[in-house]
Amino acid sequence: RGEAARRRLPAGDPVMATARQVLWLSALLSLPRARCQPLRYSVAEEAAIGSLVANVAEDAGLAPAQLSARRARLASEDGRQRLRLDRGTGRLVVAERLDREELCGQAPTCTLAFELLLADPLQFLRIEVALTDINDHSPLFPEEKVTLKIPETSNPGSRFPLVGARDLDIGSNSIQRYSISPVNEYFSVSFGTESENDKYVDLVLEKPLDREQQAEVGFSLIAVDGGSPPRSGTTQIHVIILDVNDNAPLFTKKLYVGQVLENTPEGSVVLSVEATDLDAGPNGNISYQFSQEVGQSESAFVIDPMSGEIKLTKPLDFEAAQKHELSVQATDGGGLSAICKVLVEVVDVNDNAPEVVVSSFSSPLSENTLPGTVVALFSVKDWDTGANGKISCALEDQQMSFSLRPAYKNYYELVTVSTLDREETARYILTVTAVDSGSPPLTTTHTFTVDISDVNDNAPVFNQTSYTMDVRENNVPTVLVGVVSASDADVGTNAKLTYSLVPAQSTQQPACSCISVNSENGQVFVLQPLDYEQVKQIDVLVCASDAGSPPLSVNVTVRIVVLDENDNVPLVLHPPQDSSLASSELVPMSAEAGYLVTKVLAVDADSGQNSWLSYHLLKATDPGLFSVGAQSGEVCLKRPVTERDTEKQKLVILVRDNGRPPLSATVTLSALLLNNFSDMRVPHSSLAMENEDDTLTTYLIIALVFVSLLFLASMGAFIACKVCKRKELKDGLVLYGASNLQSSLAEAATVGTLPHPYCYEINLTT
Repeated sequence: RGEAARRRLPAGDPVMATARQVLWLSALLSLPRARCQPLRYSVAEEAAIGSLVANVAEDAGLAPAQLSARRARLASEDGRQRLRLDRGTGRLVVAERLDREELCGQAPTCTLAFELLLADPLQFLRIEVALTDINDHSPLFPEEKVTLKIPETSNPGSRFPLVGARDLDIGSNSIQRYSISPVNEYFSVSFGTESENDKYVDLVLEKPLDREQQAEVGFSLIAVDGGSPPRSGTTQIHVIILDVNDNAPLFTKKLYVGQVLENTPEGSVVLSVEATDLDAGPNGNISYQFSQEVGQSESAFVIDPMSGEIKLTKPLDFEAAQKHELSVQATDGGGLSAICKVLVEVVDVNDNAPEVVVSSFSSPLSENTLPGTVVALFSVKDWDTGANGKISCALEDQQMSFSLRPAYKNYYELVTVSTLDREETARYILTVTAVDSGSPPLTTTHTFTVDISDVNDNAPVFNQTSYTMDVRENNVPTVLVGVVSASDADVGTNAKLTYSLVPAQSTQQPACSCISVNSENGQVFVLQPLDYEQVKQIDVLVCASDAGSPPLSVNVTVRIVVLDENDNVPLVLHPPQDSSLASSELVPMSAEAGYLVTKVLAVDADSGQNSWLSYHLLKATDPGLFSVGAQSGEVCLKRPVTERDTEKQKLVILVRDNGRPPLSATVTLSALLLNNFSDMRVPHSSLAMENEDDTLTTYLIIALVFVSLLFLASMGAFIACKVCKRKELKDGLVLYGASNLQSSLAEAATVGTLPHPYCYEINLTT
């Protein structure tokens, strides 16, 4: 395609120099065919801006629409934008002035190389444009006037070297001939080449000189190039005819070649030139000076006029100029001179570190980026030559996720080699090292900072496998009982969490409307009062869901444990406290100490220590006769019954739980002290007597008749006794220690009466 494109290009069409563009692309390089076969074109220098160079789209087999769609760019190493690509048509046109002599000097070939970069996928084509020379420079002599002193004794055929003109053009556009104007009979000009790139111009004496006839000769020396039309340059030659000094200086060499390292300091001697003169005296004294050449090479050198030593006036730069050509003129005291050429070759030293030029770089990368993805495309170059310019490139701190691979010539690709995980590494600092092969080697590093963007690949995680929270029963509505907390290893919206209750999955696990969760902070609330006696714990599922797409979630079990409050008073089961039945126990007069009268049974609907019950004798007709087991509730005799004891005993027993504050209940029971019933066991639970067999009934009737008689006989004494006891109570006699009673009960005991809740009427029935 390159050859075909050259055939289609008209002469004089423009070209673009290489341009450096930073392209941010992420696809793989392709087009291996384009890498091996660059597109080659040619264009003349000084072509007008906007001139057509070629249609790159046609030659590359691309539709013009692809250039825009794939963001086509031109890139070059020096970054100059000399050519411009029209994406709409695929035309390559001149973007700025092209001067071959400025770009390539007098090199025989001048090629501008650059890459055409395409995106999606990333491709590039090598394009080389040869810049052809036009005749845009005229020959130029270093001096407008040259004075020669020639002895009159010079023989015809003698040659007198002249400093030739310089033409910056090359090939046929360079100097092709010299001539003299006006033509004279004494001199002619000779022009030729002694060696490659070494041309000479001599003034040739055609006939003997006679100073006495003509002391001076003047004419113009014209240099003409081979351009079309040709260009010319002129200098004036003034020949002074001298007497006698008939030997001109003669250099020992026509060409002196010296080599100097580019880091040689100023003042160092490069080489020495030497000329001899066969004349003696002043005519044999030789002085040296530089001929005024076109160009500034001599500005870096100085010559000693007496010794011929050439020294440096400043350090040389191999990358700026690899050689310097000098002309040295030796002149004797009689005015005769000779010219020699001096070629100073600059030897490269490793004084330029490699350069890294990034063409494309993609960051951030998604953590789900596939292995093999191109992250960066860059080139390396070194201005040094040979081993000093040979570069090796490597990735420091070999990252398991990235690698470096050659792409094309001095281009490299930075690619992924494994899957990425932002939660493991959110940022990669990749350092590329470019090292040349000089001694010592020079190194350049370039750092690529690759950020990894997040995808929602991590579900939330609760900080506990389950939660247990406590709430006391009878709580206030909307009470805060605890907080659930989850975290998400992702970031941004992928880590923004929302909490919610999971609906019940079955009828056996109904949803609890009394529990609520704050969707933002995970606070758990109980919305209504709870009753421990009805529900002791509630299990719910709380879901934490992130805001990713799609969202990820996790569930956790939250158990709400209801803590008991002491809100239930003890309930007495035995003896029964129905108002229709009085509770009374029969105690034989023969009962000894420890005799079990009855047992108080009570329960508490609370739990724990709130349900621990203790029994206390709150009040008794005869406190010294009975005792109550604090834990068992058993009512026993503390001592044997005597005839002095009151037959009808009344006891008030306090049943108290262990809550804070404690709650209590009282039970009132009566005990009858009866004779002749030492072997009788009276049921503890009721005054109602069950039917017994006929024999027992008979004995009971007899016993009751006997008791009735005794009762009638002793009623007077009994009444008198009661009156006495009431009088004693009024006088301050206490039946039970006040220190063992509550303040209200103790106060009541002091005055001999009980509050109404503790007063009961006891009747004995048959």
